[in-house]
Amino acid sequence: MLKICLLRHGQTSYNADGNKYCGRTDVGLTDLGVQQAEKMRDLLANRDFDAIFCSPLIRARQTAEIASRGGQIVQTDPRLIEIDFGQWEGRRPEEFQVTDGQDWNSWLVDPFHNRAGGTGESGAEVLERLSSFYNELLTTYDNKMVLVVGHNGINRFFMASKLGMPLRNYRMLVQENSALTELTLTANSGFNLLKLNA
Repeated sequence: MLKICLLRHGQTSYNADGNKYCGRTDVGLTDLGVQQAEKMRDLLANRDFDAIFCSPLIRARQTAEIASRGGQIVQTDPRLIEIDFGQWEGRRPEEFQVTDGQDWNSWLVDPFHNRAGGTGESGAEVLERLSSFYNELLTTYDNKMVLVVGHNGINRFFMASKLGMPLRNYRMLVQENSALTELTLTANSGFNLLKLNA
């Protein structure tokens, strides 16, 4: 059994500015985002992680480096990068829901087969890379505890798929900035959600 502490990065300017879609845009943490990561560092102070992984995007790297107390190597993995939101990148939902209504409705109904923003990733592509990452993690770190710092989109996709939810319902899962989710994985595809937004 692998125990995973799944952390979302701290606040960015995109989160603060009307929650703009921020997939591959590489923005750092705001002052509040740094404070959130520091609070998470204090919360995790008594945990001894066997490994720490994060997305290669700076907002996740900053959060991981702060939360890890600077004493442990943070490994980046490209499979943890946020969803490619295509033409929605940098825009608020109310800005594109009217102009890109068909793409938005297709994504709402079936994100597994449809591409975000018309030209971005499909849910199937996202889950393929996440499954590869977590399967490798389970093989390498079975019976250990790992910290994974990612993004709102990928973290919710992963949890929805593991909970057996239709992917279109991933928005029902909420993970705030710098919020911690705890879960376990086992080799036979077992999954237990221990805490959400701790």
